[in-house]
Amino acid sequence: MKGFRFTAWLSTAIVCFLFWMLLTWSFAPRELILGGIVSVIVAAFACRFFIHSRAFYLYNPVRLILLVFYCVIIFFWEIIKANVSMAKLVLSPKLSYKPGILRIPGSPDLKSDYGIAMVSNCITLTPGTITMETAQDQEGRNYYYVHWIDVAETDRDKAGDAIKGTMERWIGRIWK
Repeated sequence: MKGFRFTAWLSTAIVCFLFWMLLTWSFAPRELILGGIVSVIVAAFACRFFIHSRAFYLYNPVRLILLVFYCVIIFFWEIIKANVSMAKLVLSPKLSYKPGILRIPGSPDLKSDYGIAMVSNCITLTPGTITMETAQDQEGRNYYYVHWIDVAETDRDKAGDAIKGTMERWIGRIWK
């Protein structure tokens, strides 16, 4: 296999096995053995796409704690705020929303492809917004093209703060 790295394969196999455990939620020996075999096989094919560099980067306990804290507290709170906003919009007797596509600047500190992808996915998972594309200009700054169902702010920086909230700062702490 061209470009095969044992650390990338092992890291991918561990992530696949943890995902298997999360899906099956079973500790029966048969499930554990089957999950291990499937994880090893999937990792053999997916490791060159899944892990690009520094295979065990996220296995740092501090980063894992930050990731869990982000998912359980920060992202959950952003989803609640977006759901309340969408409920107000949908339940309003007058339908006066302004959909639009905005080019939102990304944080200059967030350079990781994984971090940029995580911010994009988190924006898409919050109701009312969809990240259509991420791009980089000639100076190396990242931008997100986001469809927003109700454009409440036209200034890019203020719109970015409204859409991304604190998500990008926390994701930057995880992927620095």
